[in-house]
Order: sequence, then C-alpha cells, then structure tokens
Amino acid sequence: MAKKKNGSPLDRWTVEQSTEAYGIRTWGAGYFDVSDAGDVVITPILGNKDVKVPIPDIIAGIKDRGLEMPVLLRIENILDSQISLLHESFRKAIASQGYQGEYRGVYPIKVNQQQQVLEEVTKFGSRYHHGLEAGSKAELIAALAMLRDPEALLICNGYKDRTFIDLGLYACKMGFKCFFVVEMPAELDLILERSRALGIKPLLGVRLKLSSKAGGHWVESGGDRSIFGLSTSQVVDVVDRLRKEDMLDCLRLLHYHLGSQIPNIRDIRSALLEATRFYAGLVDEGAAMGYLDLGGGLAVDYDGSHTNFTNSRNYSLEEYCTDVVEAVMATMDEREMPHPTIVTESGRALVAYYSVLLFNVLDVTKFEADPLPQSLAEDEPDVLHNMLAAAKSLSLRNVQECFNDALYYRDEARQLFKVGQITLRQRSRAEDMFWRIVQDIAKLSRDLKRVPHDLMDIDVALSDIYYCNFSVFQSVPDAWAIDQLFPVMPVHRLREEPKRLAVLADITCDCDGKIDRFIDPHGMGRALPLHDYRESEEYYLGVFLVGAYQETLGDLHNLLGDTNVVTVRVDPDGDYDFVREVEGDSVGDVLTYVEYDPKTLLASFRNTAERAVRRGRISANDRSEILRMFKSGMRGYTYFKD
Repeated sequence: MAKKKNGSPLDRWTVEQSTEAYGIRTWGAGYFDVSDAGDVVITPILGNKDVKVPIPDIIAGIKDRGLEMPVLLRIENILDSQISLLHESFRKAIASQGYQGEYRGVYPIKVNQQQQVLEEVTKFGSRYHHGLEAGSKAELIAALAMLRDPEALLICNGYKDRTFIDLGLYACKMGFKCFFVVEMPAELDLILERSRALGIKPLLGVRLKLSSKAGGHWVESGGDRSIFGLSTSQVVDVVDRLRKEDMLDCLRLLHYHLGSQIPNIRDIRSALLEATRFYAGLVDEGAAMGYLDLGGGLAVDYDGSHTNFTNSRNYSLEEYCTDVVEAVMATMDEREMPHPTIVTESGRALVAYYSVLLFNVLDVTKFEADPLPQSLAEDEPDVLHNMLAAAKSLSLRNVQECFNDALYYRDEARQLFKVGQITLRQRSRAEDMFWRIVQDIAKLSRDLKRVPHDLMDIDVALSDIYYCNFSVFQSVPDAWAIDQLFPVMPVHRLREEPKRLAVLADITCDCDGKIDRFIDPHGMGRALPLHDYRESEEYYLGVFLVGAYQETLGDLHNLLGDTNVVTVRVDPDGDYDFVREVEGDSVGDVLTYVEYDPKTLLASFRNTAERAVRRGRISANDRSEILRMFKSGMRGYTYFKD
C-alpha cells in the first residue's frame, strides 16, 4: 500500500468499503448495517433507523449468560416489522386502486415450525388477523393451540385422514375459519362423510394445478406435473359432486401454489391471470367463493442483486402487492363480480430476515508456500531443476506459459513419486515450488489487462480454509442441498481491510461440510473476503437470512444437534432485552434421537472402565475421573467448546 512521507496510508480502508464488499445494504432490507466502529448493527424498527444494536454487544451478552457459540440469534422486532410491512403494503395497494375486497395473510407452519416462531407470528399478526396454514396433523394441532383470532384463516393442506378432518370440522364449530383445501379427488368423499357424521358444515377450497410455471429452485411446484392439486376436469368433478350433495355453497376458496421463491414478477402475474379466470369460472358454476389464495412465492433477495436470479427477486414488496391487486381486480371488474379476499401464504419473506446464525472461527489453513530456493544441489532430480527454472523465468509476458509448465512439472513429480523415483522430501519441494509459482502468478495477474481463462479463478485456488464452529447440515442445510446462497460476513473488524480470501469449513467430518459459494457484487463468489485470523482473539462470522426452512430441515450429521437459540427484543430507545434463551442439544440429547439410552451407555462404559481396573491398566481413582469426564461429555454441548 502506498504511503505518505510521514508513514500514514494514502488510502485507508473504510466502513463504506466494507458495506459495499459484503453488500449488506442491498440484501439487508434495511434491517442490518455497519456502524462507524466497524460492527454489524441491527436496525429492526421500521421508520427509526437511529436505533442500532451492535451484534458484538449481543454476543458479549450471550457469553456473559454462559452460552457458547454457535448461536441462532432471533430479533423479534424484525418479524414484527415484516408482518406489518406485508399487510400495510397490501392495504396501501387496495386503497389506492379502490379494491373492494380485503387481504388476509397466512403463515405456512412448515417454513419454520419452532414453537417460539409460531407464538410470535400469531402474536405480531393478531392485529392484522394473520392466519396459519397446516399441512399435516401435527401442524394442525399446533395451529389450533396457537391461534386465538376467529377472523384469522386456518388453511388445511396436505393429506387429510379422519382425525385431521374431524379436528378441522370441530375448529369450524368453535368459530374458526378453517378451510379444507381439496388437493386430491378422494379427499372430498371423506370430508363429506365426516361432515355428515358430525353434523358440521365444512368450509372448502380446491387447489388448482395451473399450467403456468415459474423459474427458480421450486419450478416443479407449478404446472401440469405438480404432485399436488386438481386438474381442470377434477375441479369440475368437485363442483358436480358438491352440487349433487346440495353443498356448493361450501366451496369458498380457490388455491394454487406456484413455488416458494419466485424471482420474476412476470411469472407471478401470468399465474394470477390464469387463476382469476378459474375463480370466475367457479363463480359462474354457482360456487359461493369469496377467497383467492395465491399460496407462497414472495421471494427474498438473498444476494441483493434485485434481479430474476434464483436467489433474488426483480420486484419490490410494493410492486408485488400492487400487481396482485391489479390483476385480480381487472378480471373481476371485467366479469362484474365481487372482489374476493386475497390470501397469500408468504412464509419465507416473513421469517427469513429475523434469524442470524453466529459462530466463531476455530483455526485457519493458509496456502502459503516457502520462498523459492536460490539454487538446488546438482544431484536433485531434473524435475525440480525444471520447476525452479520455470519459476525464475516468470514475467508478465509469460504467465500462461509458466503456469502450464508448473502444472506439467508438478504432475511429473507426483508420477515419479508413485513409481519410487523421487523421495518424499523431493516431492514436498516440488509441491512447495509449484504453489510459490501459483502465488506469484496470482499477484502478476492483477496487473494484466486481459487475464487468461485458465487464470480467472487463481485467487480462489489459493484461498484459505477457515474452520468454523457450526454444522452446515444442521444450521444451513440448503447451502449444501440446493446451493442456496446466504449472505455471510464478519460481524466486527469492518474498519479493517479483509485481505484474505477463504472458504468456510464446518466441524463435521464431511467434505461437503463447507460453504464455498458466496454473494458477490459481480455475481457469485467462490471465496469470501475475511480478515487475518488472530489466535489471541475471537473472530465471529454471521450467516444472515436463515429464518426460513433451515431449522426445520437441519439434520444430525455427526450428531451435531440444535444450536443455542437467543431471542432479543429492541426497545424504541435503543436498549434491548434478552427475552428468551433455549439451550442447544446436549450430547445425551442427540444420542437419544438416534435410539441410544444414555443410562445404558453409562452403565456399559462403567463396566468397560472396571475391566480396565481389574487388568491393571488404570487405577480406581483413574476410573472415577474417567467416568466423571464421560458424564460431563454426555451433558455438554455438541459443538466445540474452548
């Protein structure tokens, strides 16, 4: 770095450069920023960006309370704000266009089934009559226990057996607006049978298979080959059956689901145009109707690019609401039909922002070779002399040629080692010289006007490995399973320039236990800019926008269990409270999940230790200490503890 004569840098790294490097203001939706002190701050209150809570302060409070990393941090206010933003945006669109119907939001429980999440959705959504969607008996039971508002909708999707249907019918009798959405033809017979048996009239909907399809990960959610929903002829059969039973007045709702993360607003409008025609057709058939349920699809801009890329969206929330209201209104006005209540099942957009995974870095591997030797002994193998000659000839004019030579001689050395013609140390010297050449080529490439194709990702090949205290499979499974991009960045030290490039490795014993795809201002990055790791102090990273699906889909790879969970509530004056702490799984907990009995394990190990005493391998005192450690390990956190 160039310096002034007095020694101060001409160009200091700034907080603004960090915000740009990590894109926090593009993907953060206004909820996250960087302070002048270089810390990531939470700004969770809509309309009041002066309230800022530094994440490092929260981490300090977590540690003071005796909890270890990793921690899933939930910020109540963000969920509250997202629910308000969704409803107020629809209210504004409805008012500005003179729409005569209402809007009702419904939260799909499958997006995050944790009790705390459901409690907070129903609490913050109560002022808007925000409802719930259940796709199984377990979810329905959770919904019935949590929902208090009779004006809120309870949408029942998925397979429905007798118990499921009876519970939903009793919910209707208790005054809830509980809709059975018919997704398979055979369901209707059982619903009608139980309705007659209990003497309770059902509220019915039909799920439609649209011909429209959307882009993104969940493209198969729509179209003729989607696994759930009724074809056009099956919808007509439902109408005919209900008319025959004199129950056509029970059919009140049309539902479709285009996908979970729809990046392109044109796909949303196209599907809605088709769905409104079906809705109008059902009204013409004599169905009571009144509700049009668009399902999910409101996307989260994970990478902040504001494009129709899979991990983004090319529309704002305001545009989404306006387009939905306009499209429904246009068809209804054309047909002179009453405007239905618009229902959306937006789960991802509600809960993604309010959870952040925090973890510490444990160690680093750097690909840094030793300096090149000035010369080699004459009796060294020719391959080493050739490698050194290639290294010394390197210049801006021959970077591609030198790279090709280095690869050739590296491979030759490996082959010679396999057949026993060079020693272990000689192979080691060949590898060191190869990586030194690559490092030197990487530095020179930055000055090239046109970088050769083979050298485009050379910095990535040299990137460090930062070993981090978390499990990809438990906490961000979509990063592994479907290559989902999540924003990842340090939560402090952002006044310093991040001079290292790294991939993140978790603590599972699996080569897939890594994050090596990152958001980048120019697309997708294969390495993340990070600061130098200092063994004398903790270095904390955060994975943001993980509130949707990740907790539910996480698995027990290597028996690494649920992390500690901490929830904070930020006050309007900037103070904050730790409102809930949930300790993560202990070793004993996860062993029970895979059918071990901790007491049996302890008894078995106690006998093993006693046999070692009898054989004279350990003393009785040793046995006591070993058993104490075994019990302590059983009670301990599954993640790394210093």
